[in-house]
Amino acid sequence: MIHEFVHRWDQDHQAPTVATAARDIARRALLPAAAWWAVLVGVGLLIHGPLNDLQAESAVNRWFTARRTPTLDTVSLYTSNMALTFVIIGTAVAAILLLWWRTRQWWYAILPGLAVGVQSAVFLSTTLVVGRERPEVEMLDEAPPTSSYPSGHTGAATALYLTFALLAQRIRTPWLRVLVTVLCLLVPFAVGTARIYRGMHHVSDVVMALVNGTVAAVLAWRYLRLSPPSSSEAARPAA
Repeated sequence: MIHEFVHRWDQDHQAPTVATAARDIARRALLPAAAWWAVLVGVGLLIHGPLNDLQAESAVNRWFTARRTPTLDTVSLYTSNMALTFVIIGTAVAAILLLWWRTRQWWYAILPGLAVGVQSAVFLSTTLVVGRERPEVEMLDEAPPTSSYPSGHTGAATALYLTFALLAQRIRTPWLRVLVTVLCLLVPFAVGTARIYRGMHHVSDVVMALVNGTVAAVLAWRYLRLSPPSSSEAARPAA
C-alpha cells in the first residue's frame, strides 16, 4: 500500500488534459484540504481558548532563550531563512522547471507548487481565524503580520521538502536516494527548531505546522495520477 502510494508517478504515464488535472486537483487535494482546515482551526481555537494557550510551553521558549549564543543565532537565522516566502517560492518554481525539463510530464512537475500552494492556503486562512499571540520572549526576527499558530515557515518547509523526499524515490542509486531523502526530511525539523529558538513560535505552532505541511504534501501527491491502466487496456495494441 505504502509502496504503491509513494510510486504513484510510475503507475500511468499517459498525459491528462488540463481539465482532467484540474478536476483531480479539486477532488483529491482541495476538497480534503478544506476538511483538514476545519480540523486545524478547531485545534487552534482549542489551544487559544479553553487550553489557555498551553502556558506550559512557555518554559520551552525560555529554555531556548537562555541558551542563545552568537553562533547559534547565526545558524538559526540561516536555517529559518530557508523557509522565507520568496525562498520557498523560488525553490518550488526552480524544481517545477527542472522536473518538467527532465520528465516532460507537466502534471508531475507541478507537484512542488501544488504542495506549497495547498499548505499556504490552509496556513494563511487558519492564522487569520485563530489569532494566537507569539511567545513572550525576546524575538530575534521581526514578527510577520500573521499570528503565531501555525508556523508558516515550518509548514512551507515541510510541504516542499517532504514532496522533494517523495520525488527522490525516483533516484536509482540506492545510497544517493537514501541520502537525499534523509536530508529533505531533516529540513522541516531544523526550520521548526530554529523558529522556536528565535522566539517566533510556541512548540504546538511548530508541531501543527509539521502536520499541516505533511497533509499538504500527501494531498498533492495523492492528486498524482489516475488509476493504473487495467490489464485489458494494457494489453490493447497501440493504434
